[in-house]
Amino acid sequence: MTRRGLLLILSSPSGAGKSTLSRKLMAWDPSLSFSVSATTRSPRSAEVDGREYYFKSRAAFQTMVKDGQMLEHAEVFGNFYGSPRGPVETAMIQGRDTLFDIDWQGGQQIKQAMRGDVVSIFILPPSIAELEGRLRGRAQDSEDVIAQRMAKSQSEISHWMEYDYVIVNRDLEAAFAELVTIVQAERLRRDRQPHLAEFVRGLNQEFSAR
Repeated sequence: MTRRGLLLILSSPSGAGKSTLSRKLMAWDPSLSFSVSATTRSPRSAEVDGREYYFKSRAAFQTMVKDGQMLEHAEVFGNFYGSPRGPVETAMIQGRDTLFDIDWQGGQQIKQAMRGDVVSIFILPPSIAELEGRLRGRAQDSEDVIAQRMAKSQSEISHWMEYDYVIVNRDLEAAFAELVTIVQAERLRRDRQPHLAEFVRGLNQEFSAR
């Protein structure tokens, strides 16, 4: 039997390396699925439905929430965003893990919905100065946006104890090695290997035949 797939949640303050680590993890194991969110905002010019997002009307989104078809959802700047349950459960049944790049609030909702199938990992920066330096190094945001991200980071970091694992991203390759170790260990947990009971029965039959 194939093991049941995991739900891998990665969270961090902006600039701590969550997105980079997510990309490296998916390159390491192409069988990983990335959870595509649903949203009520309009698609941008280069976006494709089902690739960047599942684009839904407000009414359709609210119906999905009401029917329990969203693992988590939130309203951000007047638009709804959420993680559809269907594709995730399909992947789980097929023994494929799904990666979520979400904040602590979304992570809490998914834990409540799926409980034993979730592995949550929080990425911390080595220092606040380094975090700010990484945000500035992107050269993508204005001073106001950087200030907003830094202010939000303190709140996000305060939730680190709610996660199963915490990685301090001092060095990207070392942090990635730790992330891979976590995923490999979780996949090998006894309760995630349904074939073991049958395998041990076979061993006992060999003992009996001696």
